[in-house]
Amino acid sequence: MSTSEYASPPSVEFLYHDNHNWLQSWLRRRLGCAAEAADLAHDTFVRLLRSPQRFDSQPEARAYLRVVANGLCIDLWRHREVERAWLDTLAVLPEAQTPSPEDQHIVLQALQEIDTMLRSLSPKAARAFVLSTACGMTHQEIAGELGVSSRTVGTYITQAMLHCMRLEADSQVPHGTSEP
Repeated sequence: MSTSEYASPPSVEFLYHDNHNWLQSWLRRRLGCAAEAADLAHDTFVRLLRSPQRFDSQPEARAYLRVVANGLCIDLWRHREVERAWLDTLAVLPEAQTPSPEDQHIVLQALQEIDTMLRSLSPKAARAFVLSTACGMTHQEIAGELGVSSRTVGTYITQAMLHCMRLEADSQVPHGTSEP
């Protein structure tokens, strides 16, 4: 049923059958890689399974799938940026200081998690947090750098710390359960 209007809300199975090839082709054009396109198309439908949506037409379903897939593309590109920066850092380290492959993988995962966390903050809050924690700058120095008051810097850093604590708490709760 590839009509523009659905008679009733289609199942995920039907949406997959009706849109998978189209989505994978769209992703292949966007990414230039059939394997990555297949992976992201799969991930898009997994997201749809986890959070079912109702669509009244195929164009509406495809618009939603395109938005989800585009977000996954952006995540992929961001992860590549972080990985490229990490590899650049490793390239200038003396061989004796190069971490083991296992440690390199752990650091890369941590960097990607930090990047995801920082991108979920406002740009100024993220910058204030990095300048404080990674660069050891004072609130006054950060205020001068960002063009805000020291009090605002404190607010930004507090927001970032609370966000980190929420993410840590969320990672401790098993999925499918909720805390009392």
